[in-house]
Amino acid sequence: MASLTVATGRFDRLLSIPRRARQAQLPWIPLIIMTLLVVCAVFAPLLAPHDPTEVSILDAKIAPGEDLTYPLGTDILGQDMLSRLIYGARTAVLISLIALGTGAFVGTALGLAAGFRTGWLDIIIMRAADATLGFPTILVAMIVVTILGAGIENIVLAVTVTVWARFARMIRGDVLGLKELDFVTSAKIAGLSSSMIIARHIFPNTINTLMVITSLQVGQVILLEASLSFLGLGLPVGAPSWGIMVSEGRAVILDVWWLALLPGLAITAVVLAFNFFGDWMRDTLDPKLRRI
Repeated sequence: MASLTVATGRFDRLLSIPRRARQAQLPWIPLIIMTLLVVCAVFAPLLAPHDPTEVSILDAKIAPGEDLTYPLGTDILGQDMLSRLIYGARTAVLISLIALGTGAFVGTALGLAAGFRTGWLDIIIMRAADATLGFPTILVAMIVVTILGAGIENIVLAVTVTVWARFARMIRGDVLGLKELDFVTSAKIAGLSSSMIIARHIFPNTINTLMVITSLQVGQVILLEASLSFLGLGLPVGAPSWGIMVSEGRAVILDVWWLALLPGLAITAVVLAFNFFGDWMRDTLDPKLRRI
């Protein structure tokens, strides 16, 4: 009887999972798209049916659904569209992780220093942030890549230069409010060093803001990388990148319409997914905006 009761309880808990998931009000569509993106990036060699750079002129311009060997068709060189889309996801995730991680680290460190120290250091950092935010993001990135040349390293540097200011300004705003609270004042009275106060008391309380900014910036970073590749300033021509694929399909969009449409849809879906997820995270983590 006891074992039957335990089994019934486990079965009831399993049945309650969908109900609890609905009550959580999670952004399921953005989460599904983000999960697909990560899965494609991590398991690209296993998921891609063909080599994304393999050229087969005899199989060029196959429309989606026309040949089961190439479910999403081929481009003008006979390269498999599905494989290039999957490897393009890996390119987008790799650049986003490195570039956004670097920009977040630099911006957060400068924001913490500016907000806690204030004075001349705050003025210098914030004026630099204002100058960065005053220029169009794509223009700054184009200048950096044009001077240093194409390549993943220079794209990462260009993205870092354009995103650090947003992190610095938002984190500084949090620090200005946090350092006036009682627990920070108590830490100062106890004789803790400034670095210790920042590490133990201030930085942990800025993590929510950091997570929200990061989630909102991922889509913009992916869009920036795609824009640079589209303009020929990103990865080398022929590399599996969504921006390059859109650029290649621009000249033949009326003849080979899927060449630009499919990567364009992938970029749109991913950017919207991260933006909606960032909005949901902001509403969830901010008590002032939290839905009751």
